[in-house]
Amino acid sequence: MANNIRNFCIIAHIDHGKTTFSDRILEITQSVDRRKFHDQMLDAMDLERERGITIKAKAVRMSYQSQDGQAYIFNLIDTPGHVDFSYEVAKSLAACEGAILLVDATQGVEAQTVANFYLALERDLRIFAVINKTDLPNANKERTLAQLKDIFGFKDDEILFASAKEGEGIRDVLEKVVTFFPEPQQSKSEYFKGLIFDSSFDVYKGVILYVRVFEGIIRPMDMIVASETGKVYRVEEIGVFRPEMTAKDVLQPGEVGFLSCNIKDPLEISVPSTITAQDNPDKKAVITYKKLPPMVFCGIFPSNASDFYKLRTAIQKLHLSDPSFVYEIDNLGTLGAGYRCGFLGLLHMEIVQERLSREYDLDLIVTAPSVRYKVLLRGETQETDVECAHQLPDVQKIEKVAEPFMQVHLVVPIDTMDAVCELAKSRRGEFVKTEYLGKDRLTIDFNLPLADVVIDFYDKIKSITKGYGSLDYEFIGYRDTEIVKIDILINKKLSEAFSVLVFKGRSEYRARQMVEKLRELIPRQMFEISIQAAIGAKIIASERLGALRKNVTSKCYGGDITRKRKLWEKQKEGKKKMQQMGNVQVPQEAFLEILKM
Repeated sequence: MANNIRNFCIIAHIDHGKTTFSDRILEITQSVDRRKFHDQMLDAMDLERERGITIKAKAVRMSYQSQDGQAYIFNLIDTPGHVDFSYEVAKSLAACEGAILLVDATQGVEAQTVANFYLALERDLRIFAVINKTDLPNANKERTLAQLKDIFGFKDDEILFASAKEGEGIRDVLEKVVTFFPEPQQSKSEYFKGLIFDSSFDVYKGVILYVRVFEGIIRPMDMIVASETGKVYRVEEIGVFRPEMTAKDVLQPGEVGFLSCNIKDPLEISVPSTITAQDNPDKKAVITYKKLPPMVFCGIFPSNASDFYKLRTAIQKLHLSDPSFVYEIDNLGTLGAGYRCGFLGLLHMEIVQERLSREYDLDLIVTAPSVRYKVLLRGETQETDVECAHQLPDVQKIEKVAEPFMQVHLVVPIDTMDAVCELAKSRRGEFVKTEYLGKDRLTIDFNLPLADVVIDFYDKIKSITKGYGSLDYEFIGYRDTEIVKIDILINKKLSEAFSVLVFKGRSEYRARQMVEKLRELIPRQMFEISIQAAIGAKIIASERLGALRKNVTSKCYGGDITRKRKLWEKQKEGKKKMQQMGNVQVPQEAFLEILKM
């Protein structure tokens, strides 16, 4: 049966049409009932449909009859394109033998096109390219064709043209899948061995494991063991994705499907990992996998302290489907108990926060994002990791601080090169090299501090290049730097959620930005509010928010002025008392706006 199976995924830069392309394949293979079909069929989350991006990789099984009348089973995995979700791409590739590299004919090769191509190449996958969006009036097929040949070395017979929106060329792609991608490798072992490449949580069935079978067969009631933990489970249900979960009696070598083993604790299973039959003497992992370290850190706290256990359950379940998101318990004075979390980037952080709020009905406070610094204390030889502002020791105790640097790979139009270089240099960037991609595009490599990349660098590049620029980045090591902690005081009370770590040369500019933004966002009270930014004991920026004025003399008609003065004095004393005792309620929008800065 394995010789009729083709396991493949679609990889591309963000917004090059992967999801629409998947929709057309589902339509042509008639894998979904016409009455149930809708656009973005594989994007199950509301968040994905609203933003028009793929966040989670999706697997789907399809039946296809080729032009020679042969029946095939296609297991397709649709992957995200954004750099923050490259982890999803990497673990999905492990379940495939082939990859379709999709390239937008109007945009050409972009940064994630290059990054995803080499990810697939590292896994020894067979790859062919499809130039998509050929129906658009500004499509430049010749330029894109030349780029694919020059950059990746594709031959003419390894490049196809298609329009996913119009459905043109899709059948040619499916025929290419049959002839170009290899069948799953046959194994002589009769013992079951599979790869868990994803998972999710179901309130009735517990943890659902997404599995690619490499050896043997698996049936309900079989006993399996997780290679990493050694825990044994009984298989309750197996099936495939069509695209909804459909039960099946058996999964054979080469097939992609799901297992339900009544696992209630989301922490028991790690992704990706290997599972085998209990009596299988070979427990070695199917693949060795390099996990990506988190790049951005922030604290997530419940607005209501009683929601902490609800937050803990939500984070554990979310981590199950997104292992690149890491967390540990934290306690932050005024905000109480919560979690310090690590993410692959700022968009990843934003998505996790949105999912926690929407899917688990949580009202959250999120602290300002930071990167992981290495701090060496005086008289010590071992560096300590500092991931958020309140972990930074006293300045007097610090010998030196190092921050992470990235090599940023930019693909931009030639006429925007000067502006892009200016932006990179303003972010403490060091020029590395540049290469031309055809006549109108080039790549520029810069070494940049991660703290200056993750916040809004990508947005600025998009703005400068009118949407035609793209970037990819990789970690290159730590370098010595000067970092200070900015604290925000509201009516002389420290608001720890707003504390941030910034480069010393930018501290005054950032402090001024923060206090001005907070002055706009905090609602006026019956008493005056002072908003201050401080480094240690030194105030470096300050704003005042005037009190709401109640006209206490409105009922005084004429008479002696002393009567009005008494009322004004009484009001002034009341405001002083309120200022000493009153707490300023900072709205959630203020935390979000400070994050966006």
